[in-house]
Amino acid sequence: MSETIINQVSDQVKTAMKARDKARLAALRLMMAEFKRVEVDERIELDDDRVLTILDKMNKQRKDSQKQFADAGRNDLADQEAFELAIIAEFMPEQLSSDEIAGLVKATIAEMGAGGMQDMGKVMGALKSKVQGRADMGQVSGLVKANLG
Repeated sequence: MSETIINQVSDQVKTAMKARDKARLAALRLMMAEFKRVEVDERIELDDDRVLTILDKMNKQRKDSQKQFADAGRNDLADQEAFELAIIAEFMPEQLSSDEIAGLVKATIAEMGAGGMQDMGKVMGALKSKVQGRADMGQVSGLVKANLG
């Protein structure tokens, strides 16, 4: 079995400590802290699917913050968010292309026999497990709406 994402992040923390790479270490520790917070709050042990959900959320938060900092002229903070985004991206699976996402959306709608907007929740639920961490759920949602609408 391949190494879990949490173990990969943990190994990278040790590597960053040995290399005295403070910026990378701080970003990795943020990730580990979030994993630990979820484990404690929900009293569960994280699997890779749940870890991808957490990383996806962290990714979205960083993108939003980066945009807000850039709009406010705080390039130093925007650069920090971009750096953290790059570290998070190292542990995410390869992103799907727009064509691949569109294909998955169409296939899932056909599979489920979805006929209209009332089926959007079911289609999104089925798609979420297929694209989690590999696509922007906002983009997926827009495609589902376009195809059902």
